[in-house]
Amino acid sequence: MVSSAVAWASGTRGTYLRTSDGGASWNATQVHGAESLDFRDIEAFSADEAYLLSAGPGDLSRIYKTTDGGRNWTLQFTNPDAKGFFDCMAFWDRRHGIALGDPVDSKFVLITTADGGKSWKRLPPQMMPPAIPGEGAFAASGTCIAVQGKNNVWFATGGSLARVFHSADRGKRWSVVETPIVHGDESSGIFSIAFRDPRHGVIAGGDYKHPAQQGANLAFTEDGGRTWQLSQASPQAYFSAVAFDGANDRVLALGPVLTLAVGNGRARKISDLNLNALAVSKTGQAVAVGPKGAIAWFSGRE
Repeated sequence: MVSSAVAWASGTRGTYLRTSDGGASWNATQVHGAESLDFRDIEAFSADEAYLLSAGPGDLSRIYKTTDGGRNWTLQFTNPDAKGFFDCMAFWDRRHGIALGDPVDSKFVLITTADGGKSWKRLPPQMMPPAIPGEGAFAASGTCIAVQGKNNVWFATGGSLARVFHSADRGKRWSVVETPIVHGDESSGIFSIAFRDPRHGVIAGGDYKHPAQQGANLAFTEDGGRTWQLSQASPQAYFSAVAFDGANDRVLALGPVLTLAVGNGRARKISDLNLNALAVSKTGQAVAVGPKGAIAWFSGRE
């Protein structure tokens, strides 16, 4: 979500979409040569400049960039490790970004760029706390990693544990904490993480195989992610994506059975549409995507 008028989306079969009129119309196209890829994350800075990340084993994990509104895409990165699988990415600014991949040899894989994606380099794995067997990240909504300010980055995990990793220096050093979000199965854990400032953050997830199941699916931090408190909001369900809506002082969380707004000490059901990914503009409009090409546009007014 670039503005109240401009938004980008991505999907299967190498598909990307763009609107410049507030969602009234969308231009849907495939990236040439990427027709077999599953684009799980898109990060955009304008109606012209955007990055796409495809998720998949080995060289199916790639990063593309356009600077002309999608007329041309440059392949910037292809995962060189057959054991690797990339999940999500985030950018501090136009030049500095980071992407997250599942563990290889017991260490999560993170790559960074400082030149707008012309080059991507892996962060030294020896500085990363080891992954626990059965722990991984989820590419469900492209929001398993979050950045803030000039240097903060957090990413969230699931499976055997539901943990949050944090670096305050763009990945040079890391700490990690366990959270109370439901975990233990390969289908459960934290699916999405967001921060509105250095201290206030939110994580959301659950068990995607049991999307209607209530439980420990939403939690908040007020100390930069060192501790997490479960939300008492009700109803809850499995949430695949969460985002701060700063214009309305609330959090939006959504999944296949429920879109929830949490703020000002109360929770409000927004819809029961089947949705998977979410972005919010600075003025409170939100766009979400779901199965079979579904796109939902929320005005920001309840």
